[in-house]
Amino acid sequence: MKGLFKSKSRTPADVVRQTRDLLISADRSPDPRDTKREEKMAELCRNIREMKSVLYGSSEAEPVPEACAQLTQEFFRENTLRLLISCLPKLNLEARKDATQVVANLQRQQVNSRLIASDYLEANFDLLDILVVGYDNTDMALHYGSMLRECIRHQSVARYVLESEHMKKFFDYIQLPNFDIAADAAATFKELLTRHKSTVAEFLNKNYDWFFADYNSKLLESSNYITRRQAIKLLGDILLDRSNSAVMIRYVSSIGNLRILMNLLRLFVANQNKPSDIVGVLVTNRSKLLRLFADFKTDKEDEQFEADKAQVVKEIAALEPQER
Repeated sequence: MKGLFKSKSRTPADVVRQTRDLLISADRSPDPRDTKREEKMAELCRNIREMKSVLYGSSEAEPVPEACAQLTQEFFRENTLRLLISCLPKLNLEARKDATQVVANLQRQQVNSRLIASDYLEANFDLLDILVVGYDNTDMALHYGSMLRECIRHQSVARYVLESEHMKKFFDYIQLPNFDIAADAAATFKELLTRHKSTVAEFLNKNYDWFFADYNSKLLESSNYITRRQAIKLLGDILLDRSNSAVMIRYVSSIGNLRILMNLLRLFVANQNKPSDIVGVLVTNRSKLLRLFADFKTDKEDEQFEADKAQVVKEIAALEPQER
C-alpha cells in the first residue's frame, strides 16, 4: 500500500522524469551485474501506463488539462521521445501499445497554445527516419507506423517525410507480403498524400516524373489486386483534389494516363452524390479535359472504350457548379 500511495503523490512531471531515467538505463547494453534490470523494466512499463492514464483519463475520471500540459512539457523538454522510440523493441507488447498511444496523444497536446511536439520534431527530424524504416522490422512496424501517422499530423513533419529519400520506400512497403504491415504502410502513404493539401501539391509538382512513374509501374500495374484497387482509389483522391488540378492536367496529357483517369471518371460520374469539391475541379478544368478527350484516339477501334469515353465527356459537359 505504501508504494501505491507514493505513486499517487507523484506529479506528471515526476513520472516523466523517472520514465526518462529508466529509459536511459534500458537503452544501455545489459550489465550482467545489474540484478535489478527486470525490476526496472517492469517499473518502466508501469510508468508508461501511468503516462497513458494521465493523457487519456480512466473509466472513473476524465484527463486533467493541467496535468496533461505538465506531462507534455516535461516529455519534450529533453529527449524522452528519442529514448522511447529507441527502447521500444525492448518493451513487452502491452508497453509498446501503451507507448504508441502516449506518443499519439502527445502530438495533439497544446502547451500555451503551441503544439510543442511539432517544435520538438522539427529539431529532431532524424526520428522520422527511424519511424519510416521501422516498416522493415516485422515486430515493430505497426507500432512505428502508428507513431509516424500521428507525427505527420504536423505539416512540417509531413513535408520532411515527403521530401526525404524514404518516400520512395513506401512503394515497396505497400507490397510487403505481411498484409497487416502492407496495409499500415498504405494508410501512412495515403495520409502523406492527402492530409496537407498545399504541401502535397508542392511535392507532386516538384517530384512529378519519378513519383508517377513509380506509382504507375509499381502500384497501378501491381500483380496484387488489392494493391491495384487501393492505388486507383488513392489516385482519384489525389488528382481530383482541387489543390492538385494542375497536376491532374499534367497527368492526363499522357495518353496512357488519360485512359487511367477516364476509368476513374467513369466511377465518379456513376456516383449520384458527387462531392462538390470534385465537381468544382472538373468544371474549372472542363475545357482542357474535353479537349484532351477529343484528341484521345486509340490505335485500334474499340467500341466499348469509345462508348465509355462518350459517356464521360457527356457527363463532364453537363456538370454544373454545386452550391457549398
